[in-house]
Amino acid sequence: MSLKAILNAILTLLGIIVLSAVSSLLLLTSYLHRVTSNLENSVEGVRLAERLEVELLTHYREGDMQLHPSADTQSPPLRQLEAQLRAVLDEMEPLAITAEEKALMREIRQQVNAYLVAYQRFNGASPERVAKEVAPLLDEALASLEELVAFNVKEAHDAQKQANRWDQIANIGGSSVAGLLLVGMATILLWGRRAVLRPVMQVSQAMRGFGAGHKNIRAPETGPSELREMARTFNEMASSLSRQQEDQLAFLAGVAHDLRNPLSALKMSTALADPNRSDGSPERIQKMLVLVRRQVARLDRMVGDLLDSTRIEAGRLELQLEERDARELAHAVVELYQATGPNHELTLSVPESPVLLRCDGARIEQVLNNLVSNALKYSPAETRVEVTVRQQGEEALLSVADQGIGISAEEQHHLFTPFRRSAGARQHASGAGIGLSVARRIVEAHGGLIEVDSQPGRGSVFRIRLPLARAAQLPPPTPEPPRSWMPGGPVH
Repeated sequence: MSLKAILNAILTLLGIIVLSAVSSLLLLTSYLHRVTSNLENSVEGVRLAERLEVELLTHYREGDMQLHPSADTQSPPLRQLEAQLRAVLDEMEPLAITAEEKALMREIRQQVNAYLVAYQRFNGASPERVAKEVAPLLDEALASLEELVAFNVKEAHDAQKQANRWDQIANIGGSSVAGLLLVGMATILLWGRRAVLRPVMQVSQAMRGFGAGHKNIRAPETGPSELREMARTFNEMASSLSRQQEDQLAFLAGVAHDLRNPLSALKMSTALADPNRSDGSPERIQKMLVLVRRQVARLDRMVGDLLDSTRIEAGRLELQLEERDARELAHAVVELYQATGPNHELTLSVPESPVLLRCDGARIEQVLNNLVSNALKYSPAETRVEVTVRQQGEEALLSVADQGIGISAEEQHHLFTPFRRSAGARQHASGAGIGLSVARRIVEAHGGLIEVDSQPGRGSVFRIRLPLARAAQLPPPTPEPPRSWMPGGPVH
């Protein structure tokens, strides 16, 4: 599983826990607010019910006092007391929420109204008559008010119990969430240390060990997919660097061997060309000079490839661009190898019309030299090597085909890698393994492409595709069959 997916899952889980906790807190706060509001209503209902009781008793007492007036008593008028009673009833009515409480409130209002109506009807009657007719109605109203007080007290107690119960639930839930978050954080830290930090430290240690010279050290590919990919990339890089180092050592050994062979030949040739020797005939000396020139040319090409490889790696390959005819470049290369490859049939096919390139002629000749030289080197005697030049669309196509040992599909992937040579090439001829890599970089510097089509035992075809010069980007001429050139024959 990838580290990104794991972190997203962890963050999502923590987010769900936090959102759940916040939502629960909001719901609990809303519920407690409602409970508190109900509790306030209950307390206010009790207060108003007791006040209504007081107002009723005051009204009854004041009415009784007006029936037995005394000189030192000044009582408020009964109408004022009745207005206060009705005002208290109006304050109590909105506090009734439940159906039972509303029914009880309507009953109280009816009883109070009945009491007031009865009191007005028997106002001025004897105290005995008032007590007989009005007092029972007052007692009924007071009893209903006591029932309302009890109901509100009960509601207040229930609200208090619910608040206490939800307070306990909130405490337990908060502690659980806090513990869950702590456990989650501890789990994340332990997992991060084992699954993330440890693989990173292992890769870091492998890098330091590889930098210290332990070329066989590799990082374990463990942990999330990103860390495994990082370790895999480092291992591939380490393997590639080790392989390059081995290739460079093999290259140095090959260069030393290739330099020793021509130097040995030159040393032997100069010894045989000593005028003091009795067998130093002019013909023998001439043959020695030809051999010397060939070995010097071989050394020059080898040193030139080394210098070009160094310039390319340093990004200092300079091109002297000019307009050249690809036919002339191919003709020059074929003429050069006409004398050096008498054991092979070397042919050249070119079109009638010019194939103009904007290129560095010397560099393109160098590429063709390398391809033709390899074709002759790895082809059996008496076989044909074909050099072809033609125009294909907006490109010039230069190809070198041989009937040599061929190259396997696997080895073709590393064919243009510096210092890499195929097994068949190493068995048939010595070399440093940089000629084809230099050729590819030269072709790519011209905006072109070099391709190979080969099968083991059936030869190889190397194709160079180069863009035509601007002056040559005209409608292509009518194609004609290519004419062949052989050593000793004309070139077209």
